[in-house]
Amino acid sequence: MIAVLKNSTTKQQLDNFCEWIRAQGVDAHVYTGEFQTVVGLIGDVTRVDADMLSGLDIVESVKRISDPFKSANRKFHPDDSVINVSGKTTVGGDIFAVIAGPCSIESEEQILEVARAVKAAGATMLRGGAFKPRTSPYDFQGLRADGIELLLEAKKETGLPIVTEIMNANHLPLFEEVDVIQVGARNMQNFELLKELGKTQKPILLKRGLANTLKEFLMSAEYIMAGGNENVILCERGVRTFETYTRNTLDLSAVPMLQELTHLPIIVDPSHATGLSRLVKPMALGAAAVGADGLMIEVHNNPQKALCDGPQSLTPAQFDDVMKAVNRVLTAI
Repeated sequence: MIAVLKNSTTKQQLDNFCEWIRAQGVDAHVYTGEFQTVVGLIGDVTRVDADMLSGLDIVESVKRISDPFKSANRKFHPDDSVINVSGKTTVGGDIFAVIAGPCSIESEEQILEVARAVKAAGATMLRGGAFKPRTSPYDFQGLRADGIELLLEAKKETGLPIVTEIMNANHLPLFEEVDVIQVGARNMQNFELLKELGKTQKPILLKRGLANTLKEFLMSAEYIMAGGNENVILCERGVRTFETYTRNTLDLSAVPMLQELTHLPIIVDPSHATGLSRLVKPMALGAAAVGADGLMIEVHNNPQKALCDGPQSLTPAQFDDVMKAVNRVLTAI
């Protein structure tokens, strides 16, 4: 349930209103937009008399939210959210975010070379996997804590905020200097992990699961936001279908659909979606054209020798070409 307040409402009236709501055993989340103030009632709203609520002098209207996701719902937060990343860049709003870097951090030389290249091409953040969930237990699992240290070295040299994936809540102390914590597709419904991330205030990049609906995707975001962390970035990375020519099937329709449903920014990962480097460029252009807030692209200085996901990784030169093409699309639209 949400209550839209009249423009004449004072801060004291708002505070008293929220205090009264909380006395009913329901939490009150306040969103103050440019033109209106919305108070979201989160919890068992059957305790609140909607008719009495709508009769209050400061209340303009009362609406029920039938969707199970509340904090992530655009009805609760009409304006687009803009996620601040360490005061250096944003996701959402006027800036088209581009997160680029290798699937796995392999060495100091590798991550530094890639970091310099993607920054020069216009990337706004650097990605790199330190902890890698792999289908086979015999595949390279990442450098773990050492990988994060190398990523921090690249951040120090280039100034790019860093993004890396977490697999276990016990690893959170290692992520204190990480700017954006990524939750991978396999962990989208690791609810205990999501609850712990909700206790932080770091931006969380949440990837859609391999076979999850948009409602399930948003409910996972809701787990993080219900814990108090509203800094969530959604990432469409393709879903598993019957198609075998590509690694996954990129659902670009998810972008405008999610923009109707939620205020959270959404970016697209064409690398994992297709699994083929030659398809990254056209899918990146498509993502920009449908209105995505950014891209996440895998870049490796020598994809043929990559320890992880080489076939879908771009070379620095290819990434530079993609960036130029994406910027032309953004200018056109």
